[in-house]
Amino acid sequence: MTTLKDRITEDMKAAMRAKDAARLSCIRMLLAAMKQREVDERITLDDAAVVGIVDKLIKQRRDSIAAFEQAGRTDLVDKETAEVAVLQAYLPARLSADELAATVAALVAELGAVGPGDMGKVMGAAKARLAGKADMSQLSATVKQALGQAK
Repeated sequence: MTTLKDRITEDMKAAMRAKDAARLSCIRMLLAAMKQREVDERITLDDAAVVGIVDKLIKQRRDSIAAFEQAGRTDLVDKETAEVAVLQAYLPARLSADELAATVAALVAELGAVGPGDMGKVMGAAKARLAGKADMSQLSATVKQALGQAK
């Protein structure tokens, strides 16, 4: 069974052979972030940790896209958008809005959470359970909504 890390390395080799400079640059950036974390923490990354890194890099790209759009830099917006597309290929399938709402509702009931004061408790458990399967900003909004109705 190949790991996500192996798949990323193979994709880098394929991008080199295809002379796809933009894709190669993005994959190398991802591999560098993975290597940095391995060296810093003296660990070997598993698939869940790699997904976490990919999620973080996508969030950074989306923040950059928003800033570049405000500045009117469409050239940089296009570059960052292309990088997001490359990075998203390494994420597991995302939950739909309905699946996310159902999972959060079950989690709220399971934890006995009531009201906005339990946001931290629910988010902690939800992040652990849904890492890589849901966008964290969407997850946060869904948890807020569920806790607002749990009063």
